[in-house]
Amino acid sequence: MSGHPLLAAERPSVVQLEDLAFELRSKLLHLCGSYEGAVHIGGDLSAADIFTALFQYGLRVDPSDISNPSRDRFVLSKGHAAVCMYITMAIRGFFSFDEIVATYGQLDSAYGMHPCKVQLPGVECSTGSLGHGLPLAVGMALSARHRGETHRVVCLMGDGETGEGSVWEAAMAARSNELGNLVAFIDRNRQLMTSFAEERVVFEPYPDKWRAFGWNVLEVDGHDMAQLVGAIDALPTTTDNRPTVVICDTVKGKGVDFMERNLAWHAGSLGVADLERAIAALSSTRVEENA
Repeated sequence: MSGHPLLAAERPSVVQLEDLAFELRSKLLHLCGSYEGAVHIGGDLSAADIFTALFQYGLRVDPSDISNPSRDRFVLSKGHAAVCMYITMAIRGFFSFDEIVATYGQLDSAYGMHPCKVQLPGVECSTGSLGHGLPLAVGMALSARHRGETHRVVCLMGDGETGEGSVWEAAMAARSNELGNLVAFIDRNRQLMTSFAEERVVFEPYPDKWRAFGWNVLEVDGHDMAQLVGAIDALPTTTDNRPTVVICDTVKGKGVDFMERNLAWHAGSLGVADLERAIAALSSTRVEENA
């Protein structure tokens, strides 16, 4: 993404981003161990690297100036991953991680199971009903075009929700209106809530579907920080006439061996023993990656 006028500090390196993603996953597990209800931990872990790359590297945002008109806008279409976004934003400096842990999911909390822009300043869009995020992002990008504004609108979706017709109507509208200021990142973990994706919906050839709708398509390993950074750096300028989709090949439950590709961990909670086991698995994975 060209230029970062709102970022005062130098952008982090790939290694620093990997450390931040590990911190994010660790804090996700600790919250999952402290909250009495279920947390959508599987999809949070699959998207953790994407969240980190965006909020710590790609998005032009300033936690101390959340209403700056030049800021990039972020829409979390897979709203059930809200806690991953909250913790990412806390690491970035928007608010306190301890406050998230203390109030998450409680009545009148700013940190609900799905994001609410009314409750939590810094959140651009209230989401949760799947298939709605991209249409909202298209409207925001089109409005920016009409106003002559040059910020980006970035939308993070799960691959499961792209089975919704509203997504493809929005995809067609984005290309028809030449919204090069719109970028969609897709957490392509190939799992739905109770089944593996291709068992219920035939998505493949997935990248070709987006190309057929006229989008610029980038494909990356969604857990390779260097590839995510490379995709962000390779995005066309906001004056381009085609929207871009970054398809991120991911693993649901990434980093915790007993959660990876396990349908039982779409959502859940961790007892003391399970939390210790999960943290040990995550730490072991990190050691292997650094070996």
